[in-house]
Amino acid sequence: MFVHRAWWVAAVTALVIIGAGACATTAGLLVTPLHHEFGWPHGTISAAASVNLVLYGLTAPFGAAAMDRFGMRRMVTAALLLIASGAALTTLMAAPWQFVLGWGLLVGTGCGALATTFAALVADRWFAARRGLVAGILTAATVFGQFALLPVFSLLVDFDWHAATGTLVAIALLVTPLAWAVLRDRPADIGLLPYGATQPEPRSAPASVTRAVRALPLRSGPFWFLAGTFAVCGASTNGIMWTHFTPAAHDHGMPTGVAASLLAIIGVVNVLGTVGSGWLTDRTNPRLLLTACYALRGVSLMLLPGLFGPSVQPGMLAFVVVFGLLDVATVPPTIALCRELHGADGPIAFGWISVAHQLGAGTLALLGGLARELTGTYALLWPTTGALCLTAALLATSIPRPAEAPVTADQATCAR
Repeated sequence: MFVHRAWWVAAVTALVIIGAGACATTAGLLVTPLHHEFGWPHGTISAAASVNLVLYGLTAPFGAAAMDRFGMRRMVTAALLLIASGAALTTLMAAPWQFVLGWGLLVGTGCGALATTFAALVADRWFAARRGLVAGILTAATVFGQFALLPVFSLLVDFDWHAATGTLVAIALLVTPLAWAVLRDRPADIGLLPYGATQPEPRSAPASVTRAVRALPLRSGPFWFLAGTFAVCGASTNGIMWTHFTPAAHDHGMPTGVAASLLAIIGVVNVLGTVGSGWLTDRTNPRLLLTACYALRGVSLMLLPGLFGPSVQPGMLAFVVVFGLLDVATVPPTIALCRELHGADGPIAFGWISVAHQLGAGTLALLGGLARELTGTYALLWPTTGALCLTAALLATSIPRPAEAPVTADQATCAR
């Protein structure tokens, strides 16, 4: 039975994203061992995690444009090697600035190039049908890599945190040759149509990397509405859950391995939530889907402080299941709205919206660490972030529909 090459490309893309995603949540596991070994304050360690998260976002739109200019296969390979280099340098560090350089700059930049904008680009180029579903599957791969491997890395960190970072180096290096062998820029490169297409896609000359700047829709009100909601998305996931959930649970007497296992449950459940969100995105108004996701996430975070304890109770299990279903379910409808509002520039617009996501994440990662240093607790972090999620739900309902078909950045350049 013939399987369209698009599905093989999607499968390898998922593996690449899982490999890159495994680096995203490891910083939360490193907070305690780095504090004990080097005596660095929580705020200093969180600063490196904040740089990682911000660069993860800032790289995204330029990564999408660079893949368009230099080729997907070359850029993915370069990004994986950058991740491997940064993680390897981290194993040799002896000062905070080295952690910022290795984990913040190199790993953050490499992971940013392989963020959800990469998933959006693959879904947009290789699929004419089932785009929402594919975007959901690839987004789920991101979170699966970030959370499902946490128990393994938690055990490695308990043994020796150098072993955990060394394992990340090995994962990146193992995935690299597979990406080089399978990935191609477009179906037409191997004589195929996108999955579900009946006519060849229009070909254009490779765009300049500066397209990432030219495609930034600064004067678009809907863009800023989406950016605002996605900033809250980053603050309430990467910013607090990925960076501060484990140390916060440890403050309440919960073993680090148990807390990491709870995050792993979130990652596994995320697969169902994100794929389901992609399926719904193909069939319903994405604005309503975003509103529901942010509202329910906000309520769950407000309830979280009362669920912490030295052992896992049914309430905490219910929280991780609900949060897992909602965690990255916002991505497929956001990608769909970028495509609806910005046309062919949708993946790059989504890249800029991802910048807002990571700015929100980096801000909360830093503020969470500072709050812990100043007050000795994370108690106020959860309800405050929950209130931000409820605000994002209101913003999502206000995103207008486009009045007319958008003009791409390249079309605008040609017109001039």
